[in-house]
Amino acid sequence: MSQSAFYDPTRTALLFVDPYNDFLAEGGKLWPLVQEVASGIGLHDKLRSALAAARTAGLHVFIVPHHQWQAGDFETWDHPTPYQLGAARHQVFAKGSWGAEWFPDFAPQVGEIVVKEHWGASGFANTDLDLLLKQCKVTHVVLIGLIANTCIEATGRFASELGYHVTLLRDATAAASHEAMHSAHEVNGPTFAHAILTTSDFIEALDAFGKGT
Repeated sequence: MSQSAFYDPTRTALLFVDPYNDFLAEGGKLWPLVQEVASGIGLHDKLRSALAAARTAGLHVFIVPHHQWQAGDFETWDHPTPYQLGAARHQVFAKGSWGAEWFPDFAPQVGEIVVKEHWGASGFANTDLDLLLKQCKVTHVVLIGLIANTCIEATGRFASELGYHVTLLRDATAAASHEAMHSAHEVNGPTFAHAILTTSDFIEALDAFGKGT
């Protein structure tokens, strides 16, 4: 199958995971974690390009947000994960805070869907994402956002298990290290993703589909 056949806009959704200030803005609580990798690949420009191309092509756009911390989170849970407890200690994406606001360049537009917040890494687990994608007749998902080896990978794996065609954009995401990026795209990604592209490759595929080639 040619790349251009992957991205029929009536059947394809761009899933933008966690476009929060805490991840993407200077002063965000998690920005220092991903800054080196993000700056090295020009993350913000790649995200802008991928999002603009998806909107221009008429893809469905879904925002897939992490749970916003509130006082008392996990206090009664039997076994929260270390990942969840760490986020709670640092009050990451605290509800009502600047860090839990959308990074301005990536705020959803009218008609774009904001999914229910995910508590763990997967944007599908205990949310309405699968239901909403199916109601939009989506069969192909393209993942961008943060972090490559946690929420992006978990969401992509879950999508594959549910029968979706999964595309990862290797330069429209970031992680805490280059080793984590390598694992996400060279080791783990090929076990579940149908395509692992650069943002430029993705835009070319959208253009080709639009031209009928």
